[in-house]
Amino acid sequence: MPHYVRMGRLPHKRHTQFRQPDGSLYSEEVIGAEGFSGISSIAYHVHPPTVVEAIKDPIPYGPQYVDLDFLRHRHVRGAQIPSKGAWLEARQYIMGNADVRLALCSPTEPMDYFYRNAVADEMVYIHDGEGVLESPFGNVPFKKGDYVHVPRTITHRWTFSSKNSRVLVIESFSEIQFPKRYRNSSGQLLEHSPFCERDIRPPSELVTHDEQGQFEVRVAKHGYLHPIIFRNHPFDFVGWDGYMYPYATSIHDFEPITGRVHQPPPAHQHFEGRNFVICSFVPRMYDYHPDSIPAPYNHSNIDSDEVLYYAEGDFMSRRNIDRGSFTLHPGGIAHGPHPGTVEASIGKTRTEELAVMVDTFKPLRMTQTAVAAEDPDYMLSWRPELYD
Repeated sequence: MPHYVRMGRLPHKRHTQFRQPDGSLYSEEVIGAEGFSGISSIAYHVHPPTVVEAIKDPIPYGPQYVDLDFLRHRHVRGAQIPSKGAWLEARQYIMGNADVRLALCSPTEPMDYFYRNAVADEMVYIHDGEGVLESPFGNVPFKKGDYVHVPRTITHRWTFSSKNSRVLVIESFSEIQFPKRYRNSSGQLLEHSPFCERDIRPPSELVTHDEQGQFEVRVAKHGYLHPIIFRNHPFDFVGWDGYMYPYATSIHDFEPITGRVHQPPPAHQHFEGRNFVICSFVPRMYDYHPDSIPAPYNHSNIDSDEVLYYAEGDFMSRRNIDRGSFTLHPGGIAHGPHPGTVEASIGKTRTEELAVMVDTFKPLRMTQTAVAAEDPDYMLSWRPELYD
C-alpha cells in the first residue's frame, strides 16, 4: 500500500480544534476503508462536505453481460471498439465478474462534472495520452505507461491534455494493494520487490478551491450513477494526511525478475485485489540457461481466467495480435504458445513487449461490446497447418 503522506496545513492532533482566519472551524473528515480498520486519511475542508443543493434522478450505469459458452479462448480486438464522450460516457466495458471488471476508455470531451466510485477502487493504465488527475488531495500528473490508482470514495476529475487518449480501466470491488510478499510487517517494500516507494508518485500540488455554486458529483453505486449537486466545491481541502490518496506509478519503473529458465506469471505481479492479480510484462532479458526455451510452456488454468491486454511490441508467444487487443484464456482448458513460436524463441536474448495481465479466480463474463469486436476463429488458431 502507499506510504504516509502529509500535505497542507494540519492541527497538531487529530479531532481537535482547527480554526480558519475568521475564527470558524475547518470541517474535519475521515476517509477510510473497512470501517475504521483499513487505511485512511484525515482531511480538513474549508466548508462542510455535506451541504447538498439537489439530487437528480439516478442513471443506470455498468456493464451489460451476455451469456455465452465460455470454455474457449477469446481474442477481442480492442482497437476496433469505438469510444467517445467525457470520462464516464466514453467507458466501454469489456468483461468482468463480482470482484473486478475491465473497460476501455478514449475520452473525446472534457469532464464538466466530478466523479466518485463509491464501490470500487479504480486502477487506470494509461495506454496513450497524458494529463492530470485532479482531486481534493491535490494533482497527480500522468503520462503514457502510468498506472493511476484512485481509491474508492475519492471525488476526482480527469483532465487530458493530449488528443487520442486511450486507457484501460480496472475496477476492483476490494482494495488494490501491492503484493504481500513484497512487503514487510510494517508495510515497507522489501529489497527483492521489483519496485519501491520512490516509484510511487502521490499528489504533488494541493490546490484549495474555496468556491460556492452548483457542483455536480456523479457517484457510482448499486449499478447507477447518482448525480448529487453540492453547494461547495469538492476540492476545498486545506490539508490532509494519511495512507489513502490517489497516486501514479509507471509500468516502466517495474524491474523485471528473470532467471536461468522461464519465470512463471507471478514473477510479473504488480498489484493484487480480492480474487485477482494485476501483472506487468515489461522489456527484459530472456532466460540464460544454455538450453532454455524463452517461450512460455503450455499451461492449464485450473483455478483462474487469464486476461492479457497487449500494449506495445510483439508478444513472442502470440501471432496476429494487434496493439490494444485482449486475449481471454479461461480456466478448464490448456493454452500455450502458437505453433512455431517455441522454436523461434530459442536463442533470443530479450523481448521488448509491454502488456498488462489480469488473472482472476472467478470466471469472467464478456459484454456485448466485446463480443462485437471478437475474432471468432481465435480458438482454432493453434492448428499448425495455418502457419505452414
